[in-house]
Amino acid sequence: MSFGKRVFDIALALSLGLLLSPVIVILALLVLIRDGRPVFFLSERMKTPERGFRLVKFRTMTVSGSDSGVSGGDKVNRITRSGRFLRRSRLDELPQLWNILKGDMSFVGPRPPLRLYVERYPELYGEVLRNKPGVTGLATLIFHAHEARLLTPCKTPEATDAVYSRRCVPRKARLDLLYQKNSNLCFDAKILYLTLRKTLR
Repeated sequence: MSFGKRVFDIALALSLGLLLSPVIVILALLVLIRDGRPVFFLSERMKTPERGFRLVKFRTMTVSGSDSGVSGGDKVNRITRSGRFLRRSRLDELPQLWNILKGDMSFVGPRPPLRLYVERYPELYGEVLRNKPGVTGLATLIFHAHEARLLTPCKTPEATDAVYSRRCVPRKARLDLLYQKNSNLCFDAKILYLTLRKTLR
């Protein structure tokens, strides 16, 4: 990551953190009152092929001791009342401002993968994770809605894993590597703008 991009991330994360702190508090109270504890969902993700970190989001599902893998149709019944709103608006991602300030993530980059996929496809993610993971990115912008359509019909964890591995991982990786070749602050600003516009719609 370039020095300029890191400065941009810190400045924007601090500004948004201060500006949106009332929203974050209100959302935390909403989750606590409507869905109970825990308010936050912590998930191990990878920032390099060897190093993981704890990604922070607002909890949007009921707690399960056997939770693993990506979210598909097999987890739809676990989404909470407030979780549907948080996911649709992507406000569940707001706590990741903390991950950005810590240096685990950037605003723009490949979405941080689960360890099991990095270990399953080490060569692929060895290339993808040369960029610091991001809250949004080219793959998120272009492929997120299509990924949801692919995974929603999956009724078991095994089916979700199979579809994600076969149809999502390689397509997202191609977009992440395309971003890597064209990465600069102007491109990042454009992706952020288009992500915000798409979310507000």
